[in-house]
Parts: sequence; C-alpha cells; structure tokens
Amino acid sequence: MLTIERLTRRFGDFVAVDGIDLEIPTGQMVGVIGRSGAGKSTLLRMIDRLIEPTSGTIRFEGRDVTTLKGASLRHWRRDCAMVFQQFALVDRLDVLTNVMMGRLDHMSAWRSMAKLWTADDKAIALSALELFDIGNLAAKRAVDLSGGQQQRVAIARALVQEPRVILADEPIASLDPRNTKLVMDALLRVNRDFGITVLTNLHSIDLAKRYCDRLIGMRAGQVVFDGAPAQLTDAVVRDLYGLEAADVIEIPTVDDPTPDEIRAAWDDAHAREPV
Repeated sequence: MLTIERLTRRFGDFVAVDGIDLEIPTGQMVGVIGRSGAGKSTLLRMIDRLIEPTSGTIRFEGRDVTTLKGASLRHWRRDCAMVFQQFALVDRLDVLTNVMMGRLDHMSAWRSMAKLWTADDKAIALSALELFDIGNLAAKRAVDLSGGQQQRVAIARALVQEPRVILADEPIASLDPRNTKLVMDALLRVNRDFGITVLTNLHSIDLAKRYCDRLIGMRAGQVVFDGAPAQLTDAVVRDLYGLEAADVIEIPTVDDPTPDEIRAAWDDAHAREPV
C-alpha cells in the first residue's frame, strides 16, 4: 500500500500540490489526469523524492519515504522506478547497457562503480528486452532508436530494477499512435504479469480509461476526482479541463471495445499462455 497524507509542495507563493490524501493498493494501474500545471508531474516526482515535499508524508507499506536519506533513499528509488517523457537513456551506449543500468543498485559498490555486469545481470536485461519485443535491438545505440523503441527500453530498464512501483511521467507525450499503443501495452504487461503498481500521468482521457483500473483527476494541485474509469463522465472531464475539455474527450466509434472489454481480453489471453 502506498499512502499519501496531506502532501504539499510550494514553489514560492505558488502551490503546485495542495494537501493531497491518497491510498493506492499494491498492484493497481492508476492514471493521473488533469490540465497542464495541475500538479501531476510534481506529485509523481515527490513520490520518488526527486522533488522534496514542503509538508505531508509518503508511506509505502508503513515505511516513511519522506524521511529517507543516503542508501535508504537509493533503495527506495530502486523500489520505485521512474519512466520519463524524454526516456533518460544514455544515447552513446548500446541498448543492453542502458537496460543493465537498472541493475546497479543490486550490485556491490565496487562492481557498480566499475560497471562489472554479471552473466545473470545480462540475462535479466535480455529477458526484459525480449518481453517487449526489442531483444533484436540489444546491440544498437540508444540514439539510433525510434521514440517508441527508446521508451520501451526505458520501461525494460525500470523492470530490471525489480521495483514495487513504477511511476511513468507522461510516457507517451511525444509518440505517434502506433508507438503509443506499444508503450501502453508494455506498461499494462508490467502491471498484469508482475503485479507491479503503476502510476502514470496521461493526457489522453481515452487511453486512461482503456488501460487503467483507477483514475485520479487533479485540478490546481488538488484531487477532485478519484474513481473507476466508468465513473469519469464527460461532465466530470469538463469540470477538470474547462475550455480544454474538447481536446481530451475522444468520441469512440461503434466498434471500439470498452475499457472493461480490453482489460478482460488481456487477462484472458495471458491466462491461456503456456507456462
């Protein structure tokens, strides 16, 4: 359980996140939605402690994350992996090495400084790449990949950290529709197959409804909606987005599956896969 209590972040006189209370059970896939500037990215970055809260607490399974320092904080960032909008890969390094960077906190200090990867580390990294159908890219430099490929590499790197939580900060913001689907499918697979809690900021209401178990709507730093995708009506969206609502409400075609049908089909397909 990830528990957030009265979490607040001020930048001078501006309140980016204003006294948020949330409880997120282990294994949920949660979409965080709202206008630009609503506080979505600040919330995720505070959970990972990339931004320090002004006040409030973050607890994971009873441990107070807001007080962690040094090695304890590094271990939390291993358990709570970040996936960024701009991928955060090392362009000049090959894909396999980029993924193995996620193993650094599982190595001894001298091995991590020298980047002396073990055979097990390489096998884990290759398995993660294969999981997302990019094992054939292991020897390519990151700079030579498409945006969608780079984001799947970033998710593979997060997965090999063996995290309990993955925070994805606008992971599809710069991607075309095909790569958007591939990246969202990758996050869903991490959630469904490994039971990892996923919190992701999304601009598309349609995608948020299709992929997430729960949606959290933010406005002016506060949570103003928290519920199942089916509860997010057009009226709630208009309240969240104001004049921008028309840009994020997508009208489905008659043949489009519902969010529940998509999640049921995913679970059914993977339940029938051979072990």
